[in-house]
Amino acid sequence: MADYKLIDFQIKGDERGSLIAIEGGYDIPFDIKRVYYIFDTKKGVERGFHAHLNLKQVCIAVKGSCTFVLDDGKRREEIRLDRPNKGLFIEGLIWREMKDFSPDCVLVVLASEHYDENDYIRDYNKFLKEVKNDS
Repeated sequence: MADYKLIDFQIKGDERGSLIAIEGGYDIPFDIKRVYYIFDTKKGVERGFHAHLNLKQVCIAVKGSCTFVLDDGKRREEIRLDRPNKGLFIEGLIWREMKDFSPDCVLVVLASEHYDENDYIRDYNKFLKEVKNDS
């Protein structure tokens, strides 16, 4: 699956603690236009269940952990995010689902565009048709 990769962020710090600085266009392969975060996800809740036509995202579990299920229309793969210095970069037609949130999970998402409902594909069968048309 070629439309995602893990990004390692450099941990800086001293005796006071740790710090990670993230800059759009440098640490993130796009200019950041939107930031949102998911937290207090109830036990057993799964999220996502959509793809994007154009949006690029980097997802970071800054606290706790969760699992991403990524699907390119041909195969599915699970990626566990459980460290604040790891980011998951997703671009292109990738169906994404999120599950197994730890009770303390805070998932930060950095996005390349402002929110646009027209960029979402929320029906899996429509996603598969779009993947087939994109090939």
